[in-house]
Amino acid sequence: MKRSLLYLFAALAAIPASAQKNAAFVAYIDTYKELAIDQMNRHHVPASITLAQAILESAAGQSYLAVAGNNHFGIKVGNSWTGPYITKDDERSNEKFRQYSSPEESYEDHSLFLQKQRYASLFNLAPTDYRGWAYGLKDAGYATNPQYPNLLINLIETYDLAQYDNDVFGHTVKVNNITMPAASDGIITYVGESDPEYGYQNRGNSNVHYYTHTLNLCNDVVYVRAEQGDSYESLAHEFGTSADKLRRYNEVPAYSQPRTGDIVYLHAKQNHVAPNLRGAFHRVGNGESLHSISQRYGIKIKNLYRWNNLPATFSTKVGDLLRLN
Repeated sequence: MKRSLLYLFAALAAIPASAQKNAAFVAYIDTYKELAIDQMNRHHVPASITLAQAILESAAGQSYLAVAGNNHFGIKVGNSWTGPYITKDDERSNEKFRQYSSPEESYEDHSLFLQKQRYASLFNLAPTDYRGWAYGLKDAGYATNPQYPNLLINLIETYDLAQYDNDVFGHTVKVNNITMPAASDGIITYVGESDPEYGYQNRGNSNVHYYTHTLNLCNDVVYVRAEQGDSYESLAHEFGTSADKLRRYNEVPAYSQPRTGDIVYLHAKQNHVAPNLRGAFHRVGNGESLHSISQRYGIKIKNLYRWNNLPATFSTKVGDLLRLN
């Protein structure tokens, strides 16, 4: 994606780590770090990368695009956007940029933008490999500035943004009445609920269980991604539950089976979206249904109907705006 960077903020980003930190950058990070962590936990884009890109592209929230259009990543309209837009001179005069109802919607769209095929290799990197992500974004064509990776890396290291990458799957969660940390490598160390210090590092091997699937979190609900050959029955066997419960949690018909890549929740979804997304809107994309949207946010379908006063016969179409609550 071709972009022009603000020279002022490119220069600020190049300030060595030993120099005094920019107060506007610090304030921006404090405001949006939780949102970046939430995006990381749901879409697997490192929070450090999201924050660094946002600071650079939005001039720490002070650019025209950020102020007038809640556009914190400088994303242009492109071929698929059917929503509102604002214009700004960039590589050409009066170019069209996406306009959002909130910064939260901009952050969400940025994460979804990176789901394009040309960025697919980035998701094979370790979630803490911000250098690999920085260079990978440039190689995939996200920016034309040859210094783009260095600008991101300098911001990350100057403002210690990598500390937020350590929060990936950093919650403790319950699976079958056992409290445990959700790990990105699928190796889960059991923690007894009666142990307030979670001192599992001192326990023996009998407390370590190796799942074949990676446990993830969305909206504080544990989920896995279905792999080739998976069924609700096989997943139920692995996680000590029943296939009927999994179908109920994921709001799918009896006898249905997950497709490869589908989100499969191991517990009931929530009645509200994550706090940072409340009041935001989701713009329906190609192939999205109320069910797929509910799976994306870890919420029950009935709430999408209720929040948006939708009739029972409602069918999504590209460009629809759905309120999240």
